[in-house]
Amino acid sequence: MTRLLITGGAGFVGSNLAVSLAARHPEWEIVALDNLYRQGSELNLPRLEEHGVKFVRGDVRKPEDLRRIDEISALIECSAEPSVMSGVDGNTEYLVHTNLTGAYHCLELARRDGAFVVFLSTSRVYPVEPQTRLTLTETPTRFEIAAEQGFPGVSPEGISEQFPIDGARTLYGATKLAAELLIEEYRASLGVPAVIDRCGVIAGPWQMGKVDQGVFTHWMLAHHFKKRLSYIGFGGKGKQVRDLLHVEDLVDLVERQLLDQDSWNGRTVNVGGGRECSLSLRETTEICQRLTGNEVPIEPVEETRAGDVPIYLSDCGKLFGLDEWRPRRAAEQVLADIHDWIAADEIRIAEALKINAPVTGEGEG
Repeated sequence: MTRLLITGGAGFVGSNLAVSLAARHPEWEIVALDNLYRQGSELNLPRLEEHGVKFVRGDVRKPEDLRRIDEISALIECSAEPSVMSGVDGNTEYLVHTNLTGAYHCLELARRDGAFVVFLSTSRVYPVEPQTRLTLTETPTRFEIAAEQGFPGVSPEGISEQFPIDGARTLYGATKLAAELLIEEYRASLGVPAVIDRCGVIAGPWQMGKVDQGVFTHWMLAHHFKKRLSYIGFGGKGKQVRDLLHVEDLVDLVERQLLDQDSWNGRTVNVGGGRECSLSLRETTEICQRLTGNEVPIEPVEETRAGDVPIYLSDCGKLFGLDEWRPRRAAEQVLADIHDWIAADEIRIAEALKINAPVTGEGEG
C-alpha cells in the first residue's frame, strides 16, 4: 500500500477509518477527501492532522477534485448522504449526485490507477415492503423475527444476502444499490477490483447522530443534553430493533480487506452486529439512562413513517464463512464509548450541533 484515499474522510466512518488505519500502518500515506457538508465534520480535522492524515477539501460530485489526487493504491468510498429521509421532500439532487454520480467518479479514479475499492453500502438496499410483512414475535422490550417466514433469506438471525431484492427501498437505498450494480460492471468489464460491504447501523464516538441517521448516538446525545425524544411508529412503544456495530469493529474488517485484496475482490457481504449486538429503542433508553443518570421525556407517536421497518438484523453468515472476523464489542460497550466521548467534549459537540447546554430537570425540546 502506497497511498490510500478515503472519500467522506472527515465524516464519522471515514475519519475513524483514517485515524485508526494511520495508527496501525504509519507506513501508509492516507488522504481524506471531504466537502465538510455534514454538520460537525469539521471537528474531525484536528484528529486527522494529529495522525498524519492529509486532508483535501473536495467533493465526489466534481471529478476534477478527485483527479487532482496523486496515484492511489486503494480507495474506501464512504462519502454518501446517509439519511433514509433524504429526498422525500422532493429535493433529490444532492442525494443522487453524491451517492451515485460520486460513486461513478470514484470508480473512474480507481480505474485510472488500478486501485482496489472498498465500497461501504447499506442494509437499506433491501426493499422495505417485504420487511414490513415479516412474521414477528413481541417481548416486553422488543420485536423478534419469528422462525417461520414466507420469504427466503430471513431467519431469527436476520436478513441475509438472499433476501428478495425487488421493490422500493427509499431513495437512499436505491442510490446505494445502483452504485453496487455499477461497481460490479466496472469490476467485471473494466477490471476494477472491489468489495462491497452492506453495513447495518454503525455507531461509536465522533458520530453526529440524528433521528434519521445515527440513531444510537442521537439517543445518547439527547440523554446527555436532556432533550426530548419520541418513539415514532409501530404503536409508539419503542420496540423497533436495529443491530449496531462499533466503528472500530468495522475498521478491523476493512483493514483485513485491504491487506488481502485478492480474496475479497468480487465479494458482497452483510456487515453488522447481528442478533447478538442489537437493541430496541426501549432497551437503548434504559442503557442511556443508566450511563448518563438522566431521564428525558419520550413521546409515543403511533404513526409509522414511510420507509421505516420494525426490525433489521444483519445475518452475517456469508461473511463469517469467508473470514475469521467477528464483532468484538457488545451493544452496551458501543453506547458507553459514545457516552464517554460526549462527556469529554460536550462543549465543542454542543456548539457544532447547535445544542443548548445541559439543563436541569427532565429536559426540553
